[in-house]
Amino acid sequence: MAWYDEGPLTKVANIAGSALGDLARVRKAWHWDAPRPHTWPERGAVVPAPASDLGWARVEPVRSIRYLIQQALLLPFTEAMVHPRVEGREWVRELKRPVIFAANHSSHADTSLILYSLTDQARDRTVVAAAADYWFKRPLLGNIVSLFLNTFPFSRTGGAQGQLHSSSQLLKSGWNLVLFPEGSRSPDGRIQEFKPGVGFLAKETGTPVVPLHIQGAFQVMPRHQRIPLPGKVRVRIGKPMAPADKEGTREFTARVESAVRTLAREQRQPDVQGTWIERWQASRPRELRYEA
Repeated sequence: MAWYDEGPLTKVANIAGSALGDLARVRKAWHWDAPRPHTWPERGAVVPAPASDLGWARVEPVRSIRYLIQQALLLPFTEAMVHPRVEGREWVRELKRPVIFAANHSSHADTSLILYSLTDQARDRTVVAAAADYWFKRPLLGNIVSLFLNTFPFSRTGGAQGQLHSSSQLLKSGWNLVLFPEGSRSPDGRIQEFKPGVGFLAKETGTPVVPLHIQGAFQVMPRHQRIPLPGKVRVRIGKPMAPADKEGTREFTARVESAVRTLAREQRQPDVQGTWIERWQASRPRELRYEA
């Protein structure tokens, strides 16, 4: 008998029997006693894409926009919150060549305090090395920070040669560079051991290093605190240092660290800031030379 001659009850019975047979086959292959996971497996860590060198932040009109932002927001806010006392600004009043600013690092407020301590001319030509795994993990945050502070990504773990190469290219292009040789913020406000990257850059490019010490930033905005508090801050700027001909990278880094520690002492005008004659000569404006 053809399928179209079957009655309705016969068709329903055939469909039900086929479904029961399929269910029986599935039941035989299913391991009913196997343990079941109660939650989904944990997702693996997402590796962020490598950040660019953010060259757009160092060209016009971005530089002019950043100048207006810093003059209208960053510098007045820093002045109102902590009213920093700056010593040794004469060493950065008229820089004749690019330098590396090497400072202790105990707070997120350090970068703003360093930029506040510089002159407008030096600030306009200064880039800040920021931790790539912290500030540039989110592209939007990295772009905003670069717009405000002129930062560029600096890797703290891995790829050190590439990061040092990009830093040396910036120095050779005429940009001052802010480095925190400790690598990360101090957990207790005390100066940690300096990493040799600052000495390598100074030897590689022949760039002088200006030691800085920031006192009081840890109390203003310590680690794991998001909102800064008013406090007393002092920024001391030392005399530019240059590596000797036969001085190794680690030896020069140790000398820079010693200079920063000397600036941290309470005594007035330490030797690393230069004599009063040197400071007076550094504070005098250079004579303008006009070429025909």
